Amino acid sequence: MRTDAPIELFFYPTANPKKITIMLEECGLPYELRFVNIARGEQFKPEFLRLSPNNRVPAIVDPQGPDGRPISIFESGAILQYLGDKTGRFYPREMRQRVSVNEWLFWQVGGLGPMSGQQHHFSAFAVEKLPYAIQRYTDEVNRLYGVMDIRLGEVPFLAGDYSIADMAAFPWIIHAEAVGQSLADFPNLKRWFEEVGARPAVVKGCAVGAELRGSMDDEARKWAFNQRARKA
Repeated sequence: MRTDAPIELFFYPTANPKKITIMLEECGLPYELRFVNIARGEQFKPEFLRLSPNNRVPAIVDPQGPDGRPISIFESGAILQYLGDKTGRFYPREMRQRVSVNEWLFWQVGGLGPMSGQQHHFSAFAVEKLPYAIQRYTDEVNRLYGVMDIRLGEVPFLAGDYSIADMAAFPWIIHAEAVGQSLADFPNLKRWFEEVGARPAVVKGCAVGAELRGSMDDEARKWAFNQRARKA
């Protein structure tokens, strides 16, 4: 097997897959996109579900896994950790530093991402506008931005040094206004956002696949918002 075989990235140009393109670009790892059209239900195809049983992008297949055999990984946080361990970059091995990175990585995947997603759903996509839901999630995203702002007034990056925690959070701040926030209210967060956003790998990683994003038509809404449990 080729030792330089590219990583396969199963991708749609939304926030979570952008974390992975940023990391791949930062590390200089060769990769190939495998476009999964989530607006047309391709995330439910059996071949994709074998890689990502939660029917979400991103997922990767690394032909050169830790034992020299292919490995597939789903969930963006797990992928970032794997790539950090694979390359020895942006994911420190020293335990105290690693714990700090993990804290902020898990903070993002458990809070910033889901709450931002819920705010955007209820404010932009819900057929019935529910003021309580919009306010609830707008306020929670505001609180989370405040948490970042306080932290980034103490350290230059979320875990001290630039790491996968910053890569995880950055794509969720790109559209701050779309989730009811203004970076002008969070000066430390704004400083961080501008600094991270100026990194060449971040610029390139965020631009990957932008032309592949479709519109939110009725078919896309069906696949995005009207899902029920799959039966075995």
